[in-house]
This record gives sequence, C-alpha cells and structure tokens, in this order.
Amino acid sequence: MTRLPASLVAVATLLAVLPAAVAQDIVGRASVIDADTIEIHGTRIRLWGIDAPESDQLCRGDDSELYRCGQKAATALAGLLYAIPRPVICTPKDPGRYGRTVAVCKIGDPGPDIAHWLVSNGHALDWPQYSKGHYAAAQRDAERGVKGLWAGNFVEPWRYRSCMRDGGRPSGCSDEAPAR
Repeated sequence: MTRLPASLVAVATLLAVLPAAVAQDIVGRASVIDADTIEIHGTRIRLWGIDAPESDQLCRGDDSELYRCGQKAATALAGLLYAIPRPVICTPKDPGRYGRTVAVCKIGDPGPDIAHWLVSNGHALDWPQYSKGHYAAAQRDAERGVKGLWAGNFVEPWRYRSCMRDGGRPSGCSDEAPAR
C-alpha cells in the first residue's frame, strides 16, 4: 500500500471540509413566509438580526383599533420584493435553530438590505440579542418618524411568542403580554 505524503493528506482533508465551512450565497426569487422569513428555491431563510410580528399578532394603530401587524409587515415585504424585481441574494450568517438558514439578504447587488428596510419602515425591530445593535439606528429613525409599528402600540414579537408558549391567546398576548 502506498502512503501519501502528510502534506497531501492535509490538503485533501481541508478540501473535503471546505465546502461545509464556506457557506454559499443563496440567490433567486424570494417568496415571503412572514415578515422575517423568506424562501428561495425551497430553502427557508430567517433574516438575520431582526424580529417581526408574528402573522397572528395584533397591534394597535394610531386610532387605537387592533390590526394584524404581522400580516401587514409580511404584505409590506412582499410589496418591496414585487416593486424591485431583482434576484434576492442571501449570505448565510449563522446556523438556524429551527432548520432555517439565518442570513443577511439584499435585493440585487448592490441592493438594499431587506432587514434594514423592514426596521427603518417600522415593520420589524432590531433584535439586539442577535444583531448587537446593527439595526438600532434604523429603529430609532422609524420610531422618531412614527412609522409602521411605531404609529401605535405593540408588544415585541419575542414577548408575544413567549406569552403564546405560556398558553396565552393572540388577543391577550398582543395587547398586554407579561414583561420578561
């Protein structure tokens, strides 16, 4: 049996592992699952660094009436993707906890960061636990401009989900979710 030189074995090992270590961009037409999750070619992609209201979550508008803010945010994202008919380019950032890829996604190259657009228009929140404040300035601008969610009252999506996991109902968890 012929022994391969150690350097050749090391290179072969590196090449075998390299494709798994280097995440490839996911490019294509995106479908909206909800305001912070899209799908491209059957791959679910969670937008990195933000959290948007859940599809059944309710918020109060500036008129104090309840509305489905998660559905409104998803509709706004679908409108953006329709208005700018270019491929979405997602660069994986973190492995997802729920079988989804977590990525920074842009419309075209160069193009707008979708998460930044959602936060700056008040359809999603900077999620500092993950973003380390990457979208904080955009959120401050949306809040000062009274855009989207900031035009009324809302419960942060992470508090809403926690309330729902604890057995709450959408109306109660949307309006007065217990503080965590």
